[in-house]
Amino acid sequence: ADFDLLPEDGRRHELLDGAIVVTPAPGAAHQRMVLGLAVALRECLWNTDLELMLGPFDVVLGDNVVEPDLLVARRSDITERELPGAPVLAVEVRSPGTRWTDEGRKRELYAASSVACYWLVDPVEPAVTVLELIDGAYQTAAIAHGDEAVRVTCPVPMELNPAVLARG
Repeated sequence: ADFDLLPEDGRRHELLDGAIVVTPAPGAAHQRMVLGLAVALRECLWNTDLELMLGPFDVVLGDNVVEPDLLVARRSDITERELPGAPVLAVEVRSPGTRWTDEGRKRELYAASSVACYWLVDPVEPAVTVLELIDGAYQTAAIAHGDEAVRVTCPVPMELNPAVLARG
């Protein structure tokens, strides 16, 4: 109940294991990468039943509320206020203040909630790690650094080039 009373103050508010986690607004490199990813994903999602949402947008996973930087979910699962369940894809663009949560607790939570695809993205030294859920655990499906391009199939077939994405 207290979580619902938090102000819309430009900070990211998440509820992880009963604790409210507040992080500052992201920097320019982070936002450029989010924009690059959003443009690439949006082009590939046309004519599908999937929808792209940009953070902050609440994803309710049991007693936890997270705000991935980007998410892809079935249109029919998204409400005006939140996604009450697992997205098909969660994307976290790393920053110094969130790296440990993104690679640790959120990774565990997303796997336990059956998030099929999880991307960890570095905006400073452009890199994308693509994880896919197999038998309840994430397996590395692809890693791309700098100007390397990699093909992915989840949530839809597409190519990712971290250096291009980092330009926004």
